[in-house]
Amino acid sequence: MARGTAARESAVHEGILRRQSARESAARTYARALPIVPVRARGLTIEGADGRRYLDCLSGAGTLALGHNHPVVLEAIRKVLDSGAPLHVLDLATPVKDAFTTELFRTLPRALADRARIQFCGPAGTDAVEAALKLVRTATGRPGLLAFTGAYHGMTAGALEASSGAQDVRVARLPYPQDYRCPFGIGGPRGAELGARWTESLLDDTKSGVPRPAGMILEPVQGEGGVIPAPDTWLRRMRAITESRSIPLIADEVQTGVGRTGAFWAVEHSGVVPDVMVLSKAIGGSLPLAVIVYRDDLDVWGPGAHAGTFRGNQLAMAAGTATLAHVRENGLAQRAGELGARMIGQLQSLAKEHPCIGDVRGRGLMIGVELVDPEGSTQASSGPDPTGGATDFSADPLLGGPTAAPLPAAPELAAAVRDACLDRGLIVELGGRHSSVVRLLPPLTITDEQAAAVIDRLADALAAVARTHRG
Repeated sequence: MARGTAARESAVHEGILRRQSARESAARTYARALPIVPVRARGLTIEGADGRRYLDCLSGAGTLALGHNHPVVLEAIRKVLDSGAPLHVLDLATPVKDAFTTELFRTLPRALADRARIQFCGPAGTDAVEAALKLVRTATGRPGLLAFTGAYHGMTAGALEASSGAQDVRVARLPYPQDYRCPFGIGGPRGAELGARWTESLLDDTKSGVPRPAGMILEPVQGEGGVIPAPDTWLRRMRAITESRSIPLIADEVQTGVGRTGAFWAVEHSGVVPDVMVLSKAIGGSLPLAVIVYRDDLDVWGPGAHAGTFRGNQLAMAAGTATLAHVRENGLAQRAGELGARMIGQLQSLAKEHPCIGDVRGRGLMIGVELVDPEGSTQASSGPDPTGGATDFSADPLLGGPTAAPLPAAPELAAAVRDACLDRGLIVELGGRHSSVVRLLPPLTITDEQAAAVIDRLADALAAVARTHRG
């Protein structure tokens, strides 16, 4: 009987995957790497149509702060459904929206919340990025933008302008500080300082070709770029640079927000108060919701200047209110910081056993493991040197000499580890410049026992792939 049930489940699983492949766009991504058919989920756990169970460390790309189907989220959704309240009201005021806005403002950095305006943009983070860019361009009357290498801000046209890899004459690219693949070959505080000086020079040099821009957009931790946390001192420098030159600073907290990094908002680690915050993913409690929150003096656009049909999602606002309140009331941000630090430490110990692990990094429960080719030759730099090679680092006591060069990225090895994790019931995804970073984004509700199971399964996958790679 059990064998027959398993066969039927497998047939359903294979049939759904086959029809998806035949019907859906070639642009599908996660479905290619993760050939599973989720049918039930709770917390960290997903059950597939084939009866297999998985620990989900993708969490809807960071959307599920409380994991799948958390009771407080389900209760909030049912309450709205049972009340007879309208589910679609454009941007009209409702009690559900008022409760969401009140709870959101309660969590914001106080210096921003005291003089903030909120714009409901549409269902996705990329819509909020579009709104933020339009806002600062309207408020300043300037078209240009400062963005960073490795950035990811969304897939619509304007958001793509600011994302890494795009080529747009209105967007000036700045080096994002990182230790392992520092563009200056230095890393640490010295590399971050050199990046800050480069930014100042670009803005103040009348012959740089970069006029004063409408704004600067940055991620406090680059997610898709490879889980790269911005140093707090560098973030404060970016705030000082932009503030002194009347350039609005936009913080993209789509993936970092709602406690994931160990603070409710990632900018709080540095004490930076941006002029605009872009919010989505976890703020909708697993449902589509996106907003920007910004300084009131930037609120210069007229009625209808930025709109969207689905910016009044009542179920998402109710789920979001419940999620924000639960994270705040239960100290889940602090818990994410403590547990994340422990997991990063365990992974760093694991790296000593595996030469294929080039770097382990992250903040809170936003963790990356970069895989490299241990037999490859070291690389002096991961990109072009903005100084043209003319800078003598050793002449500056702060900047000193270059650090150890990184090994070549190993995207095929990373893909093999991801697949081996899936075989062991662990869902992870890849990121980084070369898709060589294994990313962990577990829900903030993950238990110590579940965290240990995640590390064990990843370690086992790494060991298996390493044996194959050596062979």
